Amino acid sequence: MPFSTRLGHYFRLVRLNKPIGIVLLLWPTLNALWLASDGKPDWKLVVIFTLGTILMRSAGCAINDYADRDFDKHVKRTAERPLTSGKIAGWEALMIAAALSVISFALILPLNTLTKQLSVLAVLIAGSYPYFKRFFAIPQAYLGIAFGFGIPMGFAAVQNQVPAAAWILLIANIFWAVAYDTAYAMVDRDDDLKIGIRTSAITFGRYDVLAIMLCYAISFALILLVGWQMGLRLWFVAGMVVAAGCAVYHYTLIRERDRMRCFAAFRHNNWLGAAIFAGIAIDYALK
Repeated sequence: MPFSTRLGHYFRLVRLNKPIGIVLLLWPTLNALWLASDGKPDWKLVVIFTLGTILMRSAGCAINDYADRDFDKHVKRTAERPLTSGKIAGWEALMIAAALSVISFALILPLNTLTKQLSVLAVLIAGSYPYFKRFFAIPQAYLGIAFGFGIPMGFAAVQNQVPAAAWILLIANIFWAVAYDTAYAMVDRDDDLKIGIRTSAITFGRYDVLAIMLCYAISFALILLVGWQMGLRLWFVAGMVVAAGCAVYHYTLIRERDRMRCFAAFRHNNWLGAAIFAGIAIDYALK
């Protein structure tokens, strides 16, 4: 196989052709850096955490595809992924995941000990997530921890501690992840039922749409609580209002449970996350 072809398969393995997963990790991480630093983050930290987010999301995709290689072949959306379709070998996926993790850890070597300790926990959580789908009724909640662990790490990097606000924001991220990934899971619900994978879309059943909207509401309430306690006001609230408008738009997409419209709602969460971050950043900038 030509090297360029194999490189293309690696590119698809780590989903660099589908950056939505990167931004869903990045927005909460940036929120944490801005909040922890009162709106004045060290730009070296911003670069480190942005690159680390890209690397660790890519590593997580490789691990996920390795864990799901025998399941993905039965799902229409994932049947042609490079590992599942046999274009690359399992050992290649593991080597890529390991290499990306090592590079990511190297990025945080200049940071404090607490951040490094949390990074080890982050890797363990990301690596174990794919296996939660075997037995955990709502694996999306665990995904929310994995996708939100940049929050405590961001506070640790800035303040050398993880205050209560960081953990509240992590809980908010769990509810946000359950919301957007349930919409995503609604796309594959029929296939997942056949192969025995557990997802929140299956667990919530006919209450799936209600559960998504409740999760949005809880997530927004927790973020509002933290932002208000930290002194954010007009522009922050405006950002949250825009995010709430995005959530209402998502309701119009998912209420009929059409597969493609559910997928569109999932992807649109990029703009929801961007609205929250914009509100935080602008509020600090105009103080």
